[in-house]
Amino acid sequence: MRGARRSWAVLAVLAAVYAVGVGPATADGMGGPSAVPGVTEHEHGAHEHETPSPEPSPTAQTIGIKLLDAPENRRDDPRAQAYIVDHLAPGSTIERRVEVVNESSAPMHVDVYAAAAAIVKGQFAFAADRAANELTGWTSLDASGLDLAAHGTAKVRATIRVPRDAAAGERYGVVWAQTSSPADRRHNLAITGRVGVRMYLDVGPGGEPASDFEIEQLSPARGRDGRAELHARIHNTGGRALDINGVLSLSDGPGGLRAGPFTAKTGTTLAPGDRAEAVVPLDSRLPDGQWNVELTLRSGLVEHTARAAATFPTTPGGAGAVTASAAQSESYPTPVVAGLSALVLAAGSFLFLRFHRRRRR
Repeated sequence: MRGARRSWAVLAVLAAVYAVGVGPATADGMGGPSAVPGVTEHEHGAHEHETPSPEPSPTAQTIGIKLLDAPENRRDDPRAQAYIVDHLAPGSTIERRVEVVNESSAPMHVDVYAAAAAIVKGQFAFAADRAANELTGWTSLDASGLDLAAHGTAKVRATIRVPRDAAAGERYGVVWAQTSSPADRRHNLAITGRVGVRMYLDVGPGGEPASDFEIEQLSPARGRDGRAELHARIHNTGGRALDINGVLSLSDGPGGLRAGPFTAKTGTTLAPGDRAEAVVPLDSRLPDGQWNVELTLRSGLVEHTARAAATFPTTPGGAGAVTASAAQSESYPTPVVAGLSALVLAAGSFLFLRFHRRRRR
């Protein structure tokens, strides 16, 4: 009996260690404040577009913005550290603070306002100028203009009040900080630049809709510039918008080579039910032939991995082949897998104990 107890203890310890060993992976953060010269337009966490001036002014104005607050129940969610992401019942109110930074060596005036946004064809699309929507109508700021000293900072409080009769659904917007440079003798055009913090607000009774996605297909290709690429079709199967990012690793290539990790091209945002492609550009020196690919994509705390054996095409603009796909993502969140694994090991320990007792009889 003493030996049976010892065996049970060993197996129980193994079950606990295994459960801890496959705990949830930590998602990447979103970085610090964005900065934007007066000739560009950005928003926090991703670039909308850049159009550098052919003759940048030596006094070009540069501003940055970052979110200071996140809800307590989202402190582990990297999206909530960069964006205003929340679920509210009708009639609720929240407050969030942003910090605006003058990153230039001259004082400047900065306008602060909320403007509309939407998700269009897999992209978070900014409305022009100060276009409004429902969410911006619910949003008020405690300052509309800031006079910042050189390298100065200021905090702005955004208050979002959801009406009691608001319909269920998700809304999108941006809290913008904007600066302008007038035309002068060297520049014929006035220059306006803005940086912002995205808003993802879901409205509805009860708990928040679950977030999830699937990696439905992997497609190797070669771009017009000759670089190999991996395309991944993603389906948002949850009830919240997702911002997809991730990494790709290659192994067992020609001669047993390994490569990566390569960063998936950012900027893919999916509304609930939407599908889109994420593209991972690879090194131009990548040898032709078959590779084992492992693509891990995440949005906030949701993460999935797809694996396949892929052959990249040799012709620019061509499509390759996936010869042995394991593109199905894990169907359980990592903590659930850990719990199931521990349960299986515990059940095995129980059966082992019963078998050992019978033999001693």
